[in-house]
Formats: sequence, structure tokens, C-alpha cells
Amino acid sequence: MAIRNILHDGDPSLLKKSRVVTDFDRRLHLLLDDMRETMIEANGVGLAAPQVGVLRRAILIIDLSKEDEQAGNHIIEMINPEILDSSCEEADQEGCLSIPGVFGIVSRPHQLRVRAQDRKGKAFEMTVYGRTARAVCHEVDHLDGILFTKLAQRILTEEELDRIAAEREGN
Repeated sequence: MAIRNILHDGDPSLLKKSRVVTDFDRRLHLLLDDMRETMIEANGVGLAAPQVGVLRRAILIIDLSKEDEQAGNHIIEMINPEILDSSCEEADQEGCLSIPGVFGIVSRPHQLRVRAQDRKGKAFEMTVYGRTARAVCHEVDHLDGILFTKLAQRILTEEELDRIAAEREGN
């Protein structure tokens, strides 16, 4: 396993649509393992293959419903994810490993039903909520070449970020 470089805003690969995964082989497994290490190293909650320069429909998400010291053990791998249903839009703060230091307010569904495949190609469906649903939407957008800044109602200012950080420290 290896830590891969995360592409940053301005790299044209981030704006391209990813191809469907058809080979569930050792190369895919290595990619997923590397993405896991890269995401954990970067303190991310999700990572899409295009962010590490691979235009394939593969994402990793930390299941944020399991917030504890073992969160890194609750990583969901989704190959060829497809959002089947969503409900209850809510606006909240969002950032991205490919756009460090930039945060915006983005509306996302609170609940999603997703169909995907695991690393061996076995299909599954699951329902995710809250921040996990937000992360799935964000990473699926990456597969379609969409960055959160295109969807943001507004980008937060430095002052707003400082105020939010101070409020979190006070709690």
C-alpha cells in the first residue's frame, strides 16, 4: 500500500467523468487500499479515485454514524455507486481534500439509498444518513467531474471559518 498524491483544483482530471469499473482484480484492490491509506493520512472523510488521478468509479467513505476512536475501521468502499433515492435536503458546511482551505455551504440530501458493488464485484444497497449521505453525494459528484465549489450556495470567508472554529472550541 502507498500514499498517493491528491490532485488539487486546477488539475483537468478532476473535471472529467470517470469510467465504470469492470475488472474487480488485484489492480482495483491495490487502488482501494492505497485510497484508504491516502484518505486516512489526509484526515479526510471520503475520497474518490479521480482525486488520486484514476478515472474509475470508485469511492471510499468513512461511515460517520460510527463516530468513535475506531472510525477508520468503518470505511465503506463503493464501486460504481448509483444514488437510487434521496430525501430531506439540508444546507451545511463542506470542504474537499482537492481544494484545501476552502469551505462552502452546500445543500445535500439528509438520506440516500445507494446501490454499488464491493471490491469483488458483489452488488449491494444501503441507506445512509446525515454527514455520511453528504460525503457519498460529494464523492459521487467527483466521479462525474463536479467539484463542490460549483454547487456551493456561497464560499465561507476566513472570518466565518475563524468564528466557526472558535465556536467549536468553546463547546
